[in-house]
Amino acid sequence: MAETSDPEILGRQQLEVRTSYDAVAREYADEIYAELKGKPFDRELLDGFVERVRGQGRVCDLGCGPAQIARYLRDRGVDTFGLDLSAGMLDEARRLNPDLQLVQGSMLALGLGSEVIGGIAAFYSIIHIRRDQVVAALSEMRRVLRRGGWLLIAFHLGTEDIHHDQLFGRPVSLDATLFTTAEMTGYLQTAGLKVEEVRERNPYAPEVEYQSRRGYILAARPAD
Repeated sequence: MAETSDPEILGRQQLEVRTSYDAVAREYADEIYAELKGKPFDRELLDGFVERVRGQGRVCDLGCGPAQIARYLRDRGVDTFGLDLSAGMLDEARRLNPDLQLVQGSMLALGLGSEVIGGIAAFYSIIHIRRDQVVAALSEMRRVLRRGGWLLIAFHLGTEDIHHDQLFGRPVSLDATLFTTAEMTGYLQTAGLKVEEVRERNPYAPEVEYQSRRGYILAARPAD
């Protein structure tokens, strides 16, 4: 798998995302790596995803951060690898998961062959893609999925764009895009993916997660 790190490929926003997460990687990993213990709804969705992708080939935890999603899937028998834009995040993922394969790449240029993986779990990574690039990112996911392969995508619900100048007391320049489930459904369909299930939930307690409503969509690359 080829790594994507060329600044000309990434563009300004993606470079800022990479630099920002590099700066806070250890703090971010410490904050969220164990988060699934307090999220039964998310575990239920991931368990259903496991049943769909089991035996369908490799699965990518896309925008993996410290790879807590990849860890959960791997522990349930799914051949999973993690992909992230941030080298710092991948260092944390390796520290916490020395048995997982991890690769650096961008959602806009995955560095994978066409129709080579059976599933993608993309939890809160699409929020760092501009609205005008979302269909391109989803089309790239469709390209690498095998026919009949599955995508489980999670995102923060809303209609606005958010900018962060600081995280964990460190200066960053990080943009986040919020989506409605109807909007994301439309993007997925435009990218040639079939939407199978749409879910929303309210946030868990503040000690568990950031206080935003969450959206989840299960989609598939059509088999024909």
